[in-house]
Amino acid sequence: MNGLGSTRRIACIVVGALSLGALGAAKFALAGDPQNSGSQNSATGEVHVLPVQGNISMVVGAGGNIAVQAGDDGILLVDAGTAAMSDKVLAAIEPLSKRPLAFIIDSDDRLDHTGGNENVRKGGRPVANANGAGQYRDQGPRAASAYIISFDSVLERMSSPGQMYSAPEDAWPNDTFGEPQKSLFFNNEAVLIFHQPATTDGNVMVFFRRSDVVATGDIFDPTEYPIIDLKNGGTIQGIIDGLNHLKLLVVPSDIRNSQHGGTLIIPGHGRLCAYADLAFYQQMVTIIRDRIQYMIKKGMTLEQVKAAKPTRDYDPVYGSTTGNWTTDMFVEAVYKSLSGAKSGN
Repeated sequence: MNGLGSTRRIACIVVGALSLGALGAAKFALAGDPQNSGSQNSATGEVHVLPVQGNISMVVGAGGNIAVQAGDDGILLVDAGTAAMSDKVLAAIEPLSKRPLAFIIDSDDRLDHTGGNENVRKGGRPVANANGAGQYRDQGPRAASAYIISFDSVLERMSSPGQMYSAPEDAWPNDTFGEPQKSLFFNNEAVLIFHQPATTDGNVMVFFRRSDVVATGDIFDPTEYPIIDLKNGGTIQGIIDGLNHLKLLVVPSDIRNSQHGGTLIIPGHGRLCAYADLAFYQQMVTIIRDRIQYMIKKGMTLEQVKAAKPTRDYDPVYGSTTGNWTTDMFVEAVYKSLSGAKSGN
C-alpha cells in the first residue's frame, strides 16, 4: 500500500505541475476559432460544403471530414465518408466542377473515411495524370470510375477477408504506394501525399501546395484524444511524429497572431483549424506521453497509471467516458505503446 501511495503522489505532482497552464491553454483553444463558430460535424444527417481557400473546400457531416479539390481538371477527394452518406456526398460535390470526380485519396482504412469508397468512386471516371496516376489495367466497373489512392497497408487490410476493415473489391484502392511520398499535379496544383504512420501504419496527410491547405485525416483530430490502433501499427510516438511533421508544413501568416491566416488545416473530424489549434494539440499529446512515460519508468502498473489520471486537466476538452474511444482506452493504448505490451483488444 505504501508503494502504491508513493507512486500516486509522484504522479499527482507531475500532473499538478502542469494543470494550471494546460487548463488555461485549453480555454484558449476552445475560444479560438479562426474560421467558423462551433463544430462543423453535422448531426442532422445532411452534408455541407464549406469553402476553405484556393481550390479547396471541406465536406462535413459525412462521417470523417472530406477535403475537396475542384477545378478545370475535375474533382479530387481526400476520403469518402461513410457508405450511408455516399449519395449526399456526390450531390454536394457535383456543382464544384464541370468535370467529374477523378481521384479519392484514403487517409487511412477506418470506415468513417473509406466506407463511401465503393459508391462514391462510381460517380467519377478516370483521368490520366502526368505523374502516372490513372494508368491502370483494371477491367470491369473499376476501369470506368474514379481511382482510389492509398498507402500499401490500407489495401492489404481492406482486401483481407474477415479483418475489421475488409471491404468489397470495388472499394479497394487501385493505386497504392510504399514510399514516403507520392505526388500528383491536378487542377494546376501540386498535391503532395505524405505517408505518416500514426494512428495506424497506413496514415497519410495531403498538402495542397498552391491553396496552402493540409488534410490530415485522423493524425490530427481536435474532437478527441488520438486513436491508437495498436493491432494495425499505431503508436503514440508515431502520432507525435505526425503532428511534428504537420507543424513543419503549417505556417501562420503572422507568427505573432498564429490563429489567423496562413496554412489552413482540415482535420479528420471537427472544425477547420489553423496553426494555433495544431500547436496546442501537439503540446497536449506530448505532455501526456511524457507523463505516462515517467510513470512507467517509476514502475507503475497500467491500473496505477489509470488511477493517477494523467489526462485529467485535458479531459474537459478531449475526454469521453462513453463511445468507441474513451479516455480510459486512450491511456491504456499509450501505456502499451510505450511499454511494448501487446494489445489484448
